[in-house]
Amino acid sequence: MSLQRIDDLIEQLERAAEQLRSGELSADAAATMVEDCAALATRASIELERQARAEVSQPAPGQDSLL
Repeated sequence: MSLQRIDDLIEQLERAAEQLRSGELSADAAATMVEDCAALATRASIELERQARAEVSQPAPGQDSLL
């Protein structure tokens, strides 16, 4: 997953929030959407964590790893 994919997930979450705020969804549809949003947020969080760990594991520019 790339930063573009994370941006896509954020856009999906924002659209879902707008729908939920509109009050046009039935209670069942709103509950399903909340569950879907939780899954999207979890995916984004996992990807951000993965990317952060990958950046930390790489040596800083100009620094070589020790043997």
